[in-house]
Amino acid sequence: MRKCAESHAGVTVVFQIIPPLRALRAFEAAARHMSFTAAAAELHLTQAAISHQIKVLEERLEIKLFRRFNRSLELTEAGQMYLPAVRDALTRLAQGTERLLSQLGHGVLTVSVLPSFASKWLVPRLWRFRDMHPEIDVRVSAFEWLVDFEKDGIDVAIRYGAGNWAGVRADPLLTEDVFPVCSPALLTGDHPLRKPSDLRFHTLLHDDFSREDWKLWLLAVGNTSIDPSRGLSFSHTSMMLEAALSGHGVALGRTPLVQDDLINGRLVKPFELSLQGDYAYYVVTPEEQAHLPKVVAFREWLMSEVATPAQTTDAA
Repeated sequence: MRKCAESHAGVTVVFQIIPPLRALRAFEAAARHMSFTAAAAELHLTQAAISHQIKVLEERLEIKLFRRFNRSLELTEAGQMYLPAVRDALTRLAQGTERLLSQLGHGVLTVSVLPSFASKWLVPRLWRFRDMHPEIDVRVSAFEWLVDFEKDGIDVAIRYGAGNWAGVRADPLLTEDVFPVCSPALLTGDHPLRKPSDLRFHTLLHDDFSREDWKLWLLAVGNTSIDPSRGLSFSHTSMMLEAALSGHGVALGRTPLVQDDLINGRLVKPFELSLQGDYAYYVVTPEEQAHLPKVVAFREWLMSEVATPAQTTDAA
């Protein structure tokens, strides 16, 4: 195999010629799958192209990397020695490229968000951000536990709380009011919802937060005869709201999660009284990532979305 020499500040450095990247990718994929056919499918190439790239690599190295049998493939001892180095190099190259693109505002923006907020608020609007910033690919990661920004690879989180988290930048995004919502079908029928006392004829729907809120809301309207703990319970707010949309009962809605369904008439607010929520939604980022161009672009887009009159609580 050929060698190449360069001179830097009077010091001559001799290094081996690095094989073509395409051949290294073909080798890593073929070794991982132990199949030229599967590697070809992964890399969107033909089996012949993978075989050619492996041959190029073996000729460049002057070493056999695979033993080829009629229906199987096997790494030689040299191939087994070479694979970890190739895999590590490709991984480092991919990570370095992602870090570079992140600094430039391109690449993937990973957003951590609560599942119900994702399905009821963020996802229906996300196409507008994509139209504005086609150079940024958004990955939505929906789960409820606290995130480790560095460990989990999160760029931005949308979280619900008091906003007093240490070591991060937290920008207020949305406040909320809490009030009963239901399907329009419950406004008619044998027991139409016209006053709070009519709730005794209907199923109360709950998520993990609403039992105490139902108690507070019923006390606020002066009704102590209805048991706020009865009804159907769901682990996710979006599931509770789906039950309300289907006419299975009355849920306590929170403004950001029900405003689109109210605007479109899929849900109605049968009573006037609303309670002001104790917490709000915040855009959360580590201080060192807060000024990355892609993070700034996403934060500014979120703020513009909540400021759009057609999507405010008043419109609902």
